[in-house]
Amino acid sequence: MSDVPDLGPVPQRITVDAEQVRRLVADQFPHLADLPVEPVANGGWDNWTFHLGPDLLVRLPSAAEYALAVDKEHRWLPALAARLPLPIPTPVAKGRPDASYPYPWSIYRWLDGEPASLDRIDDPARFAIDLAEFLVALRAVDAAGGPQPGVHNWFRGGTLRTYDKLVEQALAELDGHVHAELVREIWATALDARWDGVDRWFHGDIAQGNLLLADGQLAAVIDFGTCGVGDPACDLAIAWTLLTAEGRQEFRARLSVDDAAWARGRGWALWKTLATCASTFDAPEDAAEFADAHRILAGILSDYVPSTVTKPRRQQ
Repeated sequence: MSDVPDLGPVPQRITVDAEQVRRLVADQFPHLADLPVEPVANGGWDNWTFHLGPDLLVRLPSAAEYALAVDKEHRWLPALAARLPLPIPTPVAKGRPDASYPYPWSIYRWLDGEPASLDRIDDPARFAIDLAEFLVALRAVDAAGGPQPGVHNWFRGGTLRTYDKLVEQALAELDGHVHAELVREIWATALDARWDGVDRWFHGDIAQGNLLLADGQLAAVIDFGTCGVGDPACDLAIAWTLLTAEGRQEFRARLSVDDAAWARGRGWALWKTLATCASTFDAPEDAAEFADAHRILAGILSDYVPSTVTKPRRQQ
């Protein structure tokens, strides 16, 4: 019997609008009822996100699977925030399901900043070091009792083999448009790279939309819905998806990442980028997103040097 987790079916998302949020807030937190409610631009996929006045944020899970993160965030984010060098979201209140909305939901403090992108980062090398320092501090937090990989975070922190079928599906959809042989070699190397088995805290979705800038510098890290304890290599994917070549070197050096962890991190970047390429391929409305993902994929392939990692062992 396979011990590889099953990701399960695609979550069935529900929609939420501002008027619904106003009713929920007024019913459960009447002292906040007079605050205006406005949707957050690009508020994410896992949660519907709304401004609540100038200083607060309402996050409502868009599916039952995403709602599993609510209790986790309320339990752990205050403890993590006290140990980290940058601001992270801290919950103010937890809302209840009602007849109009079926899941628990949260109110958070609003964190100012703009999503990171290379054209907005003032000093890419400094940014990479600051991000690495944040992850060093996160990994240093005591992992005892922390949330293990599971459905609540799509098995971030667990084995990459969970995503093996998704990689093959993406390659089938991109047939003839990517270097499939090289992709499979990099993926096999990542699957083979051993983890030491020591649980450490990880964020789980270190991506440019979750890294906030102020005056061109890293100012906050948001959206801890996929956080947990386990193998933190998933947080290394950002090295290929956002950082420059120089920044990638600084990032790896500050985190003291060995070859095996670096190979696993490359694997996380590979499957996520392949999945984006496949989902946006040949869709005119997604042309810009596909071009960006294809550029990142090319960088992952060109950065790979087989001699720096252990040759994969064939599975029996």
